[in-house]
Amino acid sequence: MSGMQVRPAPAASDICVGMQLPPLEVVTSVEKMKTTAALLQDPNPIHFDVRAVQALGLGDRPVNQGPLNMGYVMNMLAAFTGSHDCLRRFRVRFLANVAAGDRVRATGVVTALRASEGLSGYLAECDVELSIVGGRAVLRGTATVAVETAMVAADAIRTEEGNKP
Repeated sequence: MSGMQVRPAPAASDICVGMQLPPLEVVTSVEKMKTTAALLQDPNPIHFDVRAVQALGLGDRPVNQGPLNMGYVMNMLAAFTGSHDCLRRFRVRFLANVAAGDRVRATGVVTALRASEGLSGYLAECDVELSIVGGRAVLRGTATVAVETAMVAADAIRTEEGNKP
């Protein structure tokens, strides 16, 4: 994950409602935008042509693709859970553009924990956000991730189980 900075995942028995997820920071690059445009067969020149960006009044740097911005948040969630396979639901809204060279930070907070029906472990509901470091939020939403029982704080389990009918 070159260009990415990830803080260590929480220790076992640390996950609880209100917990901040370890953030992930990435510096966006024109090279990755060009590669992504080719892979997605995305002919929109705002992702690789500065003149097109300027002509549209979008600044003077190429604009990062939405799927890349979502991917930064998904990578933060995967670092938190230990696997991309743990992502169960992901819903976001785009709020602003990210330009080449911007440093972005993916963050999140656990808003709820519930037992996973039919599976061992718990589901953690999270509010997630991607922001330009020192600037505005560019993406905001929610995600649900599966977490191992060993990762959930014992008092959080008692609280959740105590709330069951």
